Amino acid sequence: MPVLSTKTHRAIDVLLRLLSLLILIALWQAASMVADSRLLPAPLTVLAVIGHEAHSHALYFNMATTLARVAVAFTLAMVFGTVFGVLMGRSPTIDRLGDPWLVILLNLPALVVIVLAYIWLGLTEVAAVFAVALNKLPNTTATIREGARALDPGLEEMATVFAMPWQTRVRHVLLPQLAPYIAAATRSGLSLVWKIVLVVELLGRSNGVGFEIGSAFQLFDVALLLAYALPFVGIMLAIETFLVQPFERHVSRWRSKAA
Repeated sequence: MPVLSTKTHRAIDVLLRLLSLLILIALWQAASMVADSRLLPAPLTVLAVIGHEAHSHALYFNMATTLARVAVAFTLAMVFGTVFGVLMGRSPTIDRLGDPWLVILLNLPALVVIVLAYIWLGLTEVAAVFAVALNKLPNTTATIREGARALDPGLEEMATVFAMPWQTRVRHVLLPQLAPYIAAATRSGLSLVWKIVLVVELLGRSNGVGFEIGSAFQLFDVALLLAYALPFVGIMLAIETFLVQPFERHVSRWRSKAA
């Protein structure tokens, strides 16, 4: 049986994804013909609304605003979550002290965090970003903690014997071993952040995709709702496909070589 090349595998993967998308659009069109047009507008109707919102620049502005919040909150959660995860994974004392906090944050509903952030900090941009980052933080911490626990003690001993500076130790010993866990935290965290940011915007901001979706809900305008939701989902899928997945393959390339 012939072995397919990597490029062929990727081409087949792209074709299957496109086929799946076409099937989804076809089912959407068929369903819109059966359902009430107000409840489920046809794909071309939603496309026309997207064009109108893009022409008025409202779509671009709100998308950019939401993506900026996603980027800031995601970066904060990844940086602090990585630091806390490493500390908890390497120090039993810190782990015992921090574990109850981590369990509470992991089980605290996102809506509670969002509402408390707005009550404590006001309906501000800082409160919005804080709420999103805090919801993502425990997931990153828990994932990185497992990676820190699995670090090779032999490599740590080697770094100590050769008296490596901490910058060199972090760059060449710590990060390469944590890279698969960072990739996993990135993928799961991104999918979580972009969903929570819409709720944050719906509850307490005056712009962004979440705010526009809330406005469309109040007007019972499903076409407008989909006109903002679908492009945002498309951008997040593009980030997942062209940034997150290649990064994950890059940090896990040693697995295929070892096999």
